Amino acid sequence: MEWHRSGVMVLAALLAAAVASGCAAEGGGAGAPGSPAKPAAGGRPGEAAPQAGPARALDSYAEELKRKQAARAVAAKKWGLAKTPLAAPEPPKVKPRITTRKGFEVRNDAGLPPVFTTVPTKEKIVFLTMDDGAEKDPALLRMMTELDIPYSAFISDYVTNDDYGYFKKMQKRGVVISNHTLNHRYLPGLSYAEQKKEICGQQEKILKHYGKRPTLFRPPYGNYNRDTLVVAKSCGITAVPLWTAEAFPDHMEWREWDRDLHPGDIVLTHFRGKGDWKGSMPDMVRRVMKTITDKGYAVAKLEDYV
Repeated sequence: MEWHRSGVMVLAALLAAAVASGCAAEGGGAGAPGSPAKPAAGGRPGEAAPQAGPARALDSYAEELKRKQAARAVAAKKWGLAKTPLAAPEPPKVKPRITTRKGFEVRNDAGLPPVFTTVPTKEKIVFLTMDDGAEKDPALLRMMTELDIPYSAFISDYVTNDDYGYFKKMQKRGVVISNHTLNHRYLPGLSYAEQKKEICGQQEKILKHYGKRPTLFRPPYGNYNRDTLVVAKSCGITAVPLWTAEAFPDHMEWREWDRDLHPGDIVLTHFRGKGDWKGSMPDMVRRVMKTITDKGYAVAKLEDYV
């Protein structure tokens, strides 16, 4: 099993604590140097004391990682992935500070939600996001659950209103439902009032059907203006994640000049099927995960960092 730096650091810290604890116990015993150690309470002479504290935590952490990766390996084989997806590190205790990417500013207005394509991190992780909601493939729900791959859904009401229940099932599996407007219109071509209806109206739809107003918003086509960000802020949006790459069942499209992944990149795909693509949503997952895993990256949950 491959280990990420953060996992190794956690294990090393726990091991060091366990060793220090053991040394302290040896030096602080009541017996004379060289004398046999006293049996633990309730134990017999010669029996090892039961593990406790950091040593037990170390074993539990390692066993949990092994268990999850073993289950993921079985699921990867079942779903036809080329390789087992890598395990993401533990999320940070403090989320990184998100700022607007250079070139995506709108009059540098202080306090507007930042527009960005990459999350600040040194970990080899990327974030998978899915837009719109036209295709409602039950196989996708099973596949992503069994593979334990996190992703985020940015939905538009005009293609989800025929089956809110599909995305409710998704939400129950840990997926955060975020805002992609009511009708997927080109926002810079709309008035302030029209943009408010599109963005804030979708906030209310999501609150009604999924119990919570989103804090993340993605404008259709990635296009926005100052009114977009002012409106979004007015109805509870705190960040506007765009993307650096887009996944299809048969290829990847790249926004960056080097056509590569970078730590913290956001990957876009869509809820689409064979009517729009040369393949299904599971085909798309196989393609994007091959790219991500081959490049040594794991998929982390966007909302743990933003």
